[in-house]
Order: sequence, then C-alpha cells, then structure tokens
Amino acid sequence: MAKLVRIVIQLPEELKQKLDALKQQGYTTSGFIRAMLERELGPSEPKPAPLLQFVDKKVNVR
Repeated sequence: MAKLVRIVIQLPEELKQKLDALKQQGYTTSGFIRAMLERELGPSEPKPAPLLQFVDKKVNVR
C-alpha cells in the first residue's frame, strides 16, 4: 500500500453538511473523498496483472 498523506481543505458550510449527511449512509468523509478522487483521477497504484491469462485458442489434434 502506498504511503498515505494528510491534506487539509476548506469547504463551504453547505458542502460540509452534505458530507456529514453521507455518514448516515455509512460513508466516512475521507472514504467518500478518496473514492471520488480515485474515480476521477484513477487509482493511485496500478492494478496487479492476473497470475494466469487464459487464451481461447483452438488446438489441432491429429
């Protein structure tokens, strides 16, 4: 996992109230913002390649 850093931002009170309302749906402020940033900017770490790749090839058996 990548090293995490802390950021501090200022928000209008209306946005903060909307973030607080998400807590009733099970979201944390950090989790919601992190997911939104990953969705918009892409994941911070590349996804690992699968260990096995299956190729659908027909094999001639004689």
